[in-house]
Amino acid sequence: MSDLLLTRFDDRGDAGRIAHLTVNNPARRNALGIAGKRAIAATFDKLAQDETLRAAVITGAGDKSFIAGADIHEMKDLSPEEAEVEHTLTHVANEAIRAFPVPVIARINGYCLGFGMELAAACDLRVGADTAKFGMPEVRVGVPSGMEAVLLPKLVGWGKAAELVYTGDIIDAAEAYRIGFLQKLVPAAELDAAVEQWLASILLGGKRVMRLQKTLLRDWERLPVEDGIWAGIRACVESRRTDEPKRMMEAFINRKTHFAANKK
Repeated sequence: MSDLLLTRFDDRGDAGRIAHLTVNNPARRNALGIAGKRAIAATFDKLAQDETLRAAVITGAGDKSFIAGADIHEMKDLSPEEAEVEHTLTHVANEAIRAFPVPVIARINGYCLGFGMELAAACDLRVGADTAKFGMPEVRVGVPSGMEAVLLPKLVGWGKAAELVYTGDIIDAAEAYRIGFLQKLVPAAELDAAVEQWLASILLGGKRVMRLQKTLLRDWERLPVEDGIWAGIRACVESRRTDEPKRMMEAFINRKTHFAANKK
């Protein structure tokens, strides 16, 4: 694994493991160039093969920045051919997150700009510290916001997405939460607790069904409503190919019965 992306694992026993990834370039506010994007793609592709994983959490080193964009020092002298490689890698890195078989949580602890905001958009869940800053400033350095910026209109609406990419203005965490980019907004000291709350809830779901649900969410994104309904039917049928639904439903019924008996 690259020094630009640190990985550790949190073993939850029979419940499985959580992967924690930290973008590690604090000297440049965790901005990432080609090497960093390759590290993200390679790491998520490798972790995707781990059947014990239940979720992944990605954050930035330190307490000032999540990912403050791409590495401008590296980008400024790129030829068109080199730029194609660099921008394609932005997509490849983000697609590795979107295709990851279990939920990915963005723990946004500071500046979340450009590539950083695209990567956060590629994650399933986003929690931000109330001190975090967000923006898509690419037009201010001569290139458009592209690649996974395409996700922004569905997350925040066409009007707000247009405002972000046309103006390059930075918004605060309260505004990012108001427009729906963040699902949770907490004081910086409570970021880990907010992440853990999500992880605890995810671990209550079945190991196999969570992977089916992640795939189904991707289907909903690209399919017309009618096709999405049938994709859901197929996913529900597929879930019955193991005993996970039966076991979990029996446990739920027994828990309810035990609770009712103890109330008498």
